[in-house]
Amino acid sequence: MPVPAASDGTTGVYGITVAAELSGMSVQALRLYERKGLLQPDRTSGGTRRYSDTDIGRLRRISELIDDGINLIGIARVLGLEADNSAIRDDNHTLRGDNTALRAQNTRLATDNAALRASASASALARPAPPVPAG
Repeated sequence: MPVPAASDGTTGVYGITVAAELSGMSVQALRLYERKGLLQPDRTSGGTRRYSDTDIGRLRRISELIDDGINLIGIARVLGLEADNSAIRDDNHTLRGDNTALRAQNTRLATDNAALRASASASALARPAPPVPAG
């Protein structure tokens, strides 16, 4: 599996002390949030936590929610709903693009169909009429 570049924001590059400073939280709080499943930092082969920019952003969001008076169970629910909402938004964007492409394809097919019908009509008119049997 390829390792993402450190600059993509998802690769764990910060130790727990730096992550705590960047997020404005204590090291103990980061450990607690991990135990509660609110974040999952990368781990080195030796087990050392490595936090990404995405993790730091999540910690800052957790801090905002705590400041709003939400408990850890509520925070887990809010973060889950925000992730679901983001995924739905991404899916909706993809579906809108697919819909636009399908509408364009439908227009092309309708144009092609009209041209084929016109061509078939012109061919039918150009053919001589079949002989009428004598009777």
